[in-house]
Amino acid sequence: MSDIVIYEDNDLMRALLQEWLSDAGYRVRAAPPGRMGNLGKASLAIVSVDMPKHSGPQLVREIQAAHPGTPLIAISGQFRAGLSTVGATAQTLGVQQVIAKPFTCTDLLTAVRAIIGAPSRLAH
Repeated sequence: MSDIVIYEDNDLMRALLQEWLSDAGYRVRAAPPGRMGNLGKASLAIVSVDMPKHSGPQLVREIQAAHPGTPLIAISGQFRAGLSTVGATAQTLGVQQVIAKPFTCTDLLTAVRAIIGAPSRLAH
């Protein structure tokens, strides 16, 4: 089964992402960004980055250190809508994809499936 970890400061957004991904069949663990090492191995990490504070790249590096080799999706309200999902911003941050907030469940699932595929339903 595909395990996804979510690092999101906002409690409501974190719960919503966890619900969307769990309902789609993924196993999800979530925490605020300050708890990098506590969520274990994952197939994918989703991290909310706050670019104005210039902490986005540092946060991504910390998550990459906590989850070596794990692909990352960065989400942020600071990304502009229509931003190329795999363009310069993703390359600068060192992530596989970026998603601008607000986004829909479909937007999120499309990005997740593009990186790790559909969840295995064998565990259900």
